[in-house]
Parts: sequence; C-alpha cells; structure tokens
Amino acid sequence: MTNLLKRRTFLKGIGTTMALPLLEIMQPQQSLVSAAVAGKPPVRSAFIFFPNGVIGPSWMPKSTGKEYQLPKSLKPLESLKSDINVISGLAQINARALGDGAGDHARCASVFLTGVHPTKTSGADIKAGVSVDQVAAQQVGHQTRLPSLELGLVRGRNAGQCDSGYSCAYSSNISWRTPSTPTAKEIVPKLAFERLFGGGAEQEKQRARHLKDRQSILDLVKNDANRLKKQLGKSDKRKIDEYFSSVREIELRIERSTHEEKVKPPEMKLPDGIPSELQEHIHLMYDLLVLAFQTDTTRIATFMVGNAGSNRTYPMVGVNSGHHELSHHRNDEKKIANIQKIDEYLTTQFGYFLKRLKTTPEGDGNLLDNSMICYGSAIGDGNRHSHHDLPVILAGKGGGSIQTGSHIKVPSETPLSNLFVSMLDRMGAPVNSFGDSTGRLKVIDS
Repeated sequence: MTNLLKRRTFLKGIGTTMALPLLEIMQPQQSLVSAAVAGKPPVRSAFIFFPNGVIGPSWMPKSTGKEYQLPKSLKPLESLKSDINVISGLAQINARALGDGAGDHARCASVFLTGVHPTKTSGADIKAGVSVDQVAAQQVGHQTRLPSLELGLVRGRNAGQCDSGYSCAYSSNISWRTPSTPTAKEIVPKLAFERLFGGGAEQEKQRARHLKDRQSILDLVKNDANRLKKQLGKSDKRKIDEYFSSVREIELRIERSTHEEKVKPPEMKLPDGIPSELQEHIHLMYDLLVLAFQTDTTRIATFMVGNAGSNRTYPMVGVNSGHHELSHHRNDEKKIANIQKIDEYLTTQFGYFLKRLKTTPEGDGNLLDNSMICYGSAIGDGNRHSHHDLPVILAGKGGGSIQTGSHIKVPSETPLSNLFVSMLDRMGAPVNSFGDSTGRLKVIDS
C-alpha cells in the first residue's frame, strides 16, 4: 500500500515553499466515502465587499424559497442558483449615524464585518471593532501557513479624513485585527502571489534572482515535484497537473500585466503591476483566492472590490459617470439604469469566482461545496444611505452544513452579525456573540 502523505505536505525549492491541493493520498481510503472521518476537507470562508449599495428592485428577488426567480442584477448567477442563498432583511444598525452625523460610506465599510459603530475623530485615534475574519483567524489561523488573506483593488489611505470627519482608515478597510488596527490589504496581484508562495527574507532574495531570469516558481520546485509524482496514483497526478497549470497561467498573466503597465503612456499614471483592464485585475485576485483555498494556504479571506464611496467609472458596460455620484440618483431613471449595469457587472465577476471554485474538485465535491462565500455591502439603497434590507449572498454549502438554493427573507432589522456568528461556528471558531448579534441565523442550517 502506498504510504500516505501528510495534509500539510509542501514542495520545496530554492526560495520557495509551495503548498499542495488536497490529494487522495493524503487521506485514509475510507475518508473518500465517509465525510465523518479525518481527511474531510476544511471549510473556507471569504467575505467580499462592494460599495454604494444596489438598485433594490433589480437585485432583490420578489418571491422566497427555492422557486424564486433571479432578478436582472443577479441573472449572471443563474447557473449557480443551486449553490447560493440570497438573504434579504439583514441590517447593520451600527452603520447608522447614531448621533454623529454624516459619514455613511465610512461606516458602511468599517461596520460591514465588525458590527461595531466606529469612532469619529479628527486625529489618529481610530476605533472600530475586530472583524469576523480576524476573530476566526485568531482561533484557527494557526492551522494554515497564512492565518488570513486580505485583498482589494484600490489601496486607499489610513490617514486623514475621507468621509464627513471619519478617518480614511474606515473607508479603506473591512478587516480589523484590533479595534484600532485595520489589516492591510494587498492590491497588486504579483505581491499577493508572492505572499502565497514566498518564504523568509533570504529565500525571497534567492527566489528573486531566479525569477529575474524568467524562471517559473514551478521550475524551482521541479525536482521535489518529480519525486512526489512517483508516489501518486492517476487521479492525484491529474490534480497536480491541473494545479500546476493554474499556477503557471496566473504567473504568465501577472507577467503580461506588469509588462503592459510599463509600456503605457506616462499620462495614464497606473500603479506598477496592476492590470490596466479592471476585469483582468478582478479575475486575477479571484484566481489567487481559489489557489489560496485549494492549497489550504489559508482558509479565511477578505476582498474589497471597491473602497467605501468608490467613484470608479465602468466604461466597459457603458457607464462613464462615477459609481458614488450615480448612487445619489434622486430617482433619475438614466442614473438608476447605469447603477443597475454596475451591479450586474460586479455580480458577473463574483459569478466567475464561484464557477472557479465549483470546477475545482475536492473530496467528494468541490471547493465551493466546502466554502462559505459572503458577498454584500452594509448599504442597501445608496440614494438614501440606508443600512437595512442589505444586499447579501451566501454561496457554498459550508462542508454540507448549509442548505443552498433559496431566497431567504429574515425578519426586518435582523443583524448581519447573526449570519457571522453562524459562519464562525462552521469555521471552528464559535462565539457566544459577535458585534451587535442577537443570536444565530438558523435559517441557513442544512
């Protein structure tokens, strides 16, 4: 009988340590037919934030249960309907003013994953709350090489004021390690890739010398990989080959993107290493999240597809006005139509991520089956700056613990934090309460 590999087996090379996807050889044979034994895939969680709310009638389904129809802004998820729950009725009460005036966008981002009202201050004395991803990372992050991974598309600032007296730190971050310490996000695909596959300082220097000569990370672990393949069966060899192909494809895309930036006219003023095309940037970040989960490099991630109050334009769908500007549409039909196009575009990109997870086999199912992906915002209607009836999707079955395929309408003013308490249970990081929670969201239970 072939010797089993440890779950945390790595390929090693000069300046590189490369995690592996879950293979059959890593688990007892009986675990392939029984989900109750050791070897069951871990549950991963990602929290994806988008700014400025949505056009509700085009986003929220009209009927509930499994027979609901996806509205226009969610149509890109039609093929994934059985893998998601649309949850309406949730609120982030602490994103409201509560006596300290304007600043709904800053509160939207800082409260999204914390459930804690931030402190408005003119100085550097910021105070929000510990976010759900970091609560999980503090309890189970030691089980993976990276306790958590934070990604975004725009850096933003942690100093100065960005929204009606609120610190820019609130607008630029959804992940908070402590109430006064946001967790910095990575926006450059190449740097995120190196974080996933890099080693210590000396290893980084060695690997940099090799990569300067256009060597792939796969070249650096080639000898170790060849030794490993001799131990593998046909199915595992296929998984390894598919995984290596994914890694190499991302390397090539990052290399092309970096090169493209170098030949852009100076007036473009694009940050080095960031793709000029928004869709390519988003896809690269989503692909890196898939790799992070596939290799069990981390089980916890956040991704900001826009900072709070983002005024990005979306010319690829015919929207040349700023997102935030349009969100204050005052019932102008043309502006409403443009916001709906943005909503649908962002949903399409989210669908790309879910499809990548779903087509990545793992155990008896796929990565999406073994994940919980929360996609949403803490602003419902951008025109009114409302923080109730939030647009929230929970995708994935959480390792079989979540029943999917429904539009679930919860009682009005149900805290979003209730969902997070239930997710923490499934992450192996249970808490009695979180943020402004009032209980668990049991309606998602399988």
